[in-house]
Amino acid sequence: MRSRRAQGAAWDAPSFGARLAAFAGIAFLHAPVAIIVLYAFTTEDRTYDFPPPGLTLRWFALAFERSDIWQSMRLSIGVAGVATLAALALGTLAAFALARSRIRAKNALTLLLVLPIALPGIITGIALLAAMKIVGVEPSFWTIVAGHTTFCIVIVYNNVVARLRRLPQSWIEASMDLGADGWQTFRRILLPQVATALLAGGMLAFALSFDEIIVTIFTAGHERTLPIWFFNELFRPRERPITNVVAVLVMAVTLVPILLAYHLTRPAAERD
Repeated sequence: MRSRRAQGAAWDAPSFGARLAAFAGIAFLHAPVAIIVLYAFTTEDRTYDFPPPGLTLRWFALAFERSDIWQSMRLSIGVAGVATLAALALGTLAAFALARSRIRAKNALTLLLVLPIALPGIITGIALLAAMKIVGVEPSFWTIVAGHTTFCIVIVYNNVVARLRRLPQSWIEASMDLGADGWQTFRRILLPQVATALLAGGMLAFALSFDEIIVTIFTAGHERTLPIWFFNELFRPRERPITNVVAVLVMAVTLVPILLAYHLTRPAAERD
């Protein structure tokens, strides 16, 4: 008994080597992000000398004056917003249809739903471009939205279907036995239970759409979302600090919904 307790205590308290490996992994992942943040304030406009020769807020002022940056950001926010709304509607309907379904093609339909996010982005982009050419649709704002919706649906679907599978069937049966119709059961039983899953899925979908570039390149035409703006700016070394400033702003925009989604999807006991 004592040996089992000792093993459990050893498992609960990781070794120094395990902690060191965890911190090394975190540093490896986030060191490039820290570099971008640091060099958004540097006085040097061409190199990455370390330590930076000086710190300044000049690049933030110059970035805020650039109309092309704001235009690209508005486009990215608009695309992400519309794609998220479409994904919430379609992903939720698909989740409700398949969560407790017993049809034979359930596994095949589920695979088709998650396939767009499992495939490499370049494959999805080429497929969408080919479909656009066949039907004669010119690239525009709406083709970008359609491309982003294909993978945003998966995010919403996975969140909602996971929540529905944890919902006891007896709750729905009890609601119907007490005289509630389908709409009342949905509004008073199902919707409150999946509300946080919908919110978390929508936030993650927005963040994923906001920084998508591969699918966007194939569906954008002459439109320039913020990730495409970043791609074009890579060939202008003198604009590097401004690029870092915009990257910091993008991180701030995407980090908030990701943290909120993480908080909302945790078990209730951990949130308290």
